[in-house]
Amino acid sequence: MNKMSFYIGLTIIFGIISCNQKNQMDKNVLPPVAEKIEKKLEIHGDIRIDNYYWLNERENSKVIDYLNAENKYYDTITSHTKKFQKDLFEEMKSRIKEDDESVPYFKNGYYYITRFEKGNQYPIYARKKGSLDVKEEIIFNVNEMAKGSEYYKLAGLAVSPNNELASFGVDKVSRRQYTLQFKNLVTGEIYPEKIENTTGGSVWAKDNKTIFYTKKDPVTLRSDKIYQHVLGTDVSKDKLVYHEKDDTYNATVGITKSEKFIIIASYSTLSTEYQYLEADKPTEKFKIIQARERNLEYSVEHYNGHFYILTNYQDAKNFKLMKTPETATSKENWTDVIPHRADVLLEDISIFKKYLVLEERNNGLNKIRIIKWDGSADYYLPFEEETYSAGVYFNPEFDTEMLRYSYNSLTTPTSVIDFHMETKAKEIKKEQEVLGGKFDKNNYVSERLWATARDGKKVAISLVRHKNTKLGKNTPLLLYGYGSYGYTVDPSFSSNRLSLLDRGFVYAIAHIRGGEYLGRAWYEDGKLLKKMNTFTDFIDSAKFLIDQKYTSTKHLYANGGSAGGLLMGAIVNMNPELFNGVIADVAFVDVVTTMLDDSIPLTTGEYDEWGNPNDKTYYDYMKSYSPYDNVKAQNYPNMLVTTGLHDSQVQYFEPAKWVAKLRELKTDKNIILLKTNMETGHGGASGRFDALKEIAIDYSFLFDLENIKK
Repeated sequence: MNKMSFYIGLTIIFGIISCNQKNQMDKNVLPPVAEKIEKKLEIHGDIRIDNYYWLNERENSKVIDYLNAENKYYDTITSHTKKFQKDLFEEMKSRIKEDDESVPYFKNGYYYITRFEKGNQYPIYARKKGSLDVKEEIIFNVNEMAKGSEYYKLAGLAVSPNNELASFGVDKVSRRQYTLQFKNLVTGEIYPEKIENTTGGSVWAKDNKTIFYTKKDPVTLRSDKIYQHVLGTDVSKDKLVYHEKDDTYNATVGITKSEKFIIIASYSTLSTEYQYLEADKPTEKFKIIQARERNLEYSVEHYNGHFYILTNYQDAKNFKLMKTPETATSKENWTDVIPHRADVLLEDISIFKKYLVLEERNNGLNKIRIIKWDGSADYYLPFEEETYSAGVYFNPEFDTEMLRYSYNSLTTPTSVIDFHMETKAKEIKKEQEVLGGKFDKNNYVSERLWATARDGKKVAISLVRHKNTKLGKNTPLLLYGYGSYGYTVDPSFSSNRLSLLDRGFVYAIAHIRGGEYLGRAWYEDGKLLKKMNTFTDFIDSAKFLIDQKYTSTKHLYANGGSAGGLLMGAIVNMNPELFNGVIADVAFVDVVTTMLDDSIPLTTGEYDEWGNPNDKTYYDYMKSYSPYDNVKAQNYPNMLVTTGLHDSQVQYFEPAKWVAKLRELKTDKNIILLKTNMETGHGGASGRFDALKEIAIDYSFLFDLENIKK
């Protein structure tokens, strides 16, 4: 038995004996001890010592032993919460309508429906020809397909123009490497050809036999090659139609809503490039719309002989809408349709035969604007709540006056609404049902607060609580944050969250810099050499909530995942005294080492988000906040850290190394737990109910710290 295995076995044995004697989290139970093997990492004349670098070795049995030991430690230390976890799972599951189905949408002669049956984890994809009154045709029953698989994900379902064939991708590992397959919807036969290592999505040409799809680099998982496959031919002879050689870019393929053009998009953080091909001429070559330029971002749609271009061209920081003829597509031919506005972020567009629909964001709030092409109408949909989330839904039909959109808030379940753009009449097609008979939206209150950051900027906080929850120093509050990639966390409804609110928790979202809640400048002020603003915004939001008597340091908790896990790692190094507990999910915490390793998935494509540490300026700045590099001898909050062994976005070893180093250096007796899902990746469990078990793990951790037992 090696030294590490001896320590693991010893601590687990003692843990089981000790924890069986208690009915609460025992801070005296010893966790596993990871072996220290010194690894010197040197660049720019600077040496970093990484004693846990060996945990990167996925195939090393010692690594798997260590992760399993951490899982056993978690199970031991939380054994007294297992029944509560099960009760929470059943409670959250009981609110979900098990025999549920989507609002049907109409496309190319068929109504398409996704539905769930009671007791099943996975969806059933079905369609009805011409009318909702006819017998349904099941395209895929994923429950049958997933039998025998720990993880199963079907994605990229695309039906051929003649409605007779379907392409689809399957991932059984949760590493987002899909096997592309094909099904005859007339005979039910799944064809023998399989295309491995794709993104899962594909596009049909109008000949009903030619498919365009994207393959990934097998090491970095960068989507970099677009291939053409003709159904029934040897997959190994598929034609490479585009290779994205710049390793800071990814590539993908799609089709315009008009279905006239197949589009290849190459994209990086700060630049995009589009190519187009007429869908009825699949053997011809793709043509570039506008060649890539540093800091030029654009996306395209097609309508009435023109490409409509959403872009930041001509210093349009918050983006504007332009158009250009199909026959003259380069930027010198672009003309304004919707000019740039300094106070409005233009997020997306939807094109219909008679209408243009804009999705905007002003002062943090979603706006949906409807404009008639002939200029006779221009208006906004009215939304009345103080903080909410609204967006255009899937609208595949082009020649229609009906706009489908969704609406929800922290207190209002999601509704899918059909809005007649001419008459302005609306019909709620579906409102999320919260079962169990206990939910009443009037029992909950939400508000939007504005905290003042240390540099004077105002940071919005969206907050929800039960109306009977009294605010004060003893009120437990969970503060969530993300703050990267320009991604905005909108204040949306969650039936699962009711399990927190009904037990006296306040839930809050800090709309920190790094997202685009307050426009593109809000994002740019929280990235690269301004990344520290993301962390200080969150800390200042936490201090504001304490100062305003919403909670106190003894009852304040923080949560974030992925890049939000980086946020969690930074704040516990900077201000650990503010939080009683922190949950960091699939946490990106070893920033410098990851960004120096261009073999790791996503690294090269993220230089414009975090910086390239091969440049000393970025290396020094990145090192100043990288959670793993800044762990030090101090007190840390109670922490639950989660990861997935097959995670392709944040490799499992980042959270594992971080926990090992925290355990080594921290000076308190607070609990740090590492929970690794050995079967899944970045998104967690694939089944809709299995995912609830992971939420129950998080909630039971918080409730245990608050001594809430039921």
